[in-house]
Amino acid sequence: MDFETIILATDENYVGTLTLNRPDSMNTFSSQMAKELNQALLNLDQDSGVRVILLKGAGRAFCAGIDVNELAGKTPVQYREWIEKMEAPLVTISKIKTPVIAQFHGVAAANGMGLIAASDLVIAGDNARMGLTAINVGLNCVGPVIPVARCVGRKKALELLLYGNLIKAGKAQELGLINRIVPKEELEEQAYAWAKELAQKSPIAVQIAKSAFYASEDMGYDGQFAHMNEAFARLCSTDDAKEGVAAFFEKRLPVWQEK
Repeated sequence: MDFETIILATDENYVGTLTLNRPDSMNTFSSQMAKELNQALLNLDQDSGVRVILLKGAGRAFCAGIDVNELAGKTPVQYREWIEKMEAPLVTISKIKTPVIAQFHGVAAANGMGLIAASDLVIAGDNARMGLTAINVGLNCVGPVIPVARCVGRKKALELLLYGNLIKAGKAQELGLINRIVPKEELEEQAYAWAKELAQKSPIAVQIAKSAFYASEDMGYDGQFAHMNEAFARLCSTDDAKEGVAAFFEKRLPVWQEK
C-alpha cells in the first residue's frame, strides 16, 4: 500500500517511525489518513526489522483531531462506519505486539488525544497540550475518552470529556497520560533515544509483556495472575530467555533472535 498522508521509515536500530503527514491541517484525521495509519501499524508489526514503533506528527501539532470537513451529509449508519474507521488505529495499537511510543509536541486534541492515550508510552515536549475538545463545537469525544479513562480514571475522564479544556504537559503527566516531558528542542533526539533503548531489549519478551498486559486488563484479580503466569511460562521456553540468562552469567551482551 502506498502512503500519501503517512511517512513510514525503518532503520538499523530496529525502530520504525510513523509520521502523521497532514501538517497544513494540523494532522487532523481524514478517512485516508486513518486507513493509512492503521495499515502502517499492521505493516510494521509484521516487520522482523522493527521492534519499536515511534509515532509522531509533522508540522506544529501532533494531531488536532478529526477533519470536520468530512462531517456533513451522512446517514446514522454512515456516521457509525466513518467514526469506527477514524478510531481504528486507537484499537489496533492495543492489539499489535510491537510497542508504540508517541512523540508528542504541540497540540493533541480530540481523536489526537485519544491516539496519545492509546499509545503504549508517551514522551512529550514541554510545550505540549491536549484535550477532548469536541464538546466545544457541539460534538463529543466518547471514543477517545475510552483510552483516556484507562489512564486517568472515571471522574477525571468525565471532566475532560464534558468540559473540553486543554491541559498542559505537566498536568497530563500528573494524570498518567504522559511518561516523560523533555524540553521541546530536545524532543526529537530524546524520543528516538528512548525508542532505540527499548529496541535493545528482547523483542519476544517485550511483545509477550505488552500482549499479556492488554489481554489481562479486564480480568478479575485471580484471572490476571493465571494469564500472566501462562505468558511467563511461554516466554521461559523461548531461545531469547535462555540467551538472556546465559549472557547474564557470562557477563556479555545478549544476542536476541526472536521477533
